[in-house]
Amino acid sequence: MAKKTRVAAPAGENPRRPCPCGSGKRFKACHGAGDDVIVTRPFEGLAMECDLVALREFLPSATAPLSLRASADRPVVIASVLPGASAALVRPSGEVLLGMQVQTRSGDLSADLARAIEWGLAAEPGTALPVVGPALTGTDRLQDLIDVDAPLDLTVHGDFAWWVAPEDGSEPTAEVLATVERANAVIMPTEAVEGDGVRAAYWVDTGTKAHLRWVRPEPEERLVAALARLQARGELGLGEGTKYAGSFRAHGLLVPVWDLDRELHPSEWSKPVTDFAASLETALADTAPLTSDERRARDALAGKQVTLR
Repeated sequence: MAKKTRVAAPAGENPRRPCPCGSGKRFKACHGAGDDVIVTRPFEGLAMECDLVALREFLPSATAPLSLRASADRPVVIASVLPGASAALVRPSGEVLLGMQVQTRSGDLSADLARAIEWGLAAEPGTALPVVGPALTGTDRLQDLIDVDAPLDLTVHGDFAWWVAPEDGSEPTAEVLATVERANAVIMPTEAVEGDGVRAAYWVDTGTKAHLRWVRPEPEERLVAALARLQARGELGLGEGTKYAGSFRAHGLLVPVWDLDRELHPSEWSKPVTDFAASLETALADTAPLTSDERRARDALAGKQVTLR
């Protein structure tokens, strides 16, 4: 079952504050306006959960095909962001593109994606869905439409050239090319770090620092305890020149972050991250009570956590 949190303005709290759903709207104009709920872990139960969180929160340009349970005449591709931050669009060829980083959303991202899929399979080629609005009714969620055990075959792109697909053989307009050029100008170089036991780990160069952001599937309390065990032993880094920077919560999962040496190529982090994955698995399997040193490490790590969604 997806975890839901009913959103209501606590007594005496300002309803003009930003809505915790992340829409960017004030609470009173968003989920505070009605009896809505926020699903705090919208992709729970999906094997691709960690990659979907990465797509939604920090991958600048990435795409992956989705396999629907029911046969469809059109291929469906999920993407980090679409032109105009649209929820979905249908190419002239009939291919349906879904956007994860959208202008606005409801309290359940999974239901939004299901509605965008249903729209895309019925919409005219060449049209776009700016937002998933209330007129799009239905109770399906992404978990109802795709194979929950299927992984996500993500392709991380170095730019937004994939936005342009002139299937009719025509050249893209100057306006389209300018849009792509503007998007390319702000993209941060990002690559997946792969290895045994490694999934949803991404290297990113912010321009001043390089980071590893690693979306983890474990419950937060269990993961933090394992990280604390490693911290107490001085094993929380990824090698010389690295530093554990902290973590952020997003859509019910914890995302640890490390500062890295910018001089090393992303592929050079595969072995350190693979080695760390093995150490982390051992720490996760340890069910003994935390020692006093490990409890102090856990408390210190708690001070380095922030919540995005």
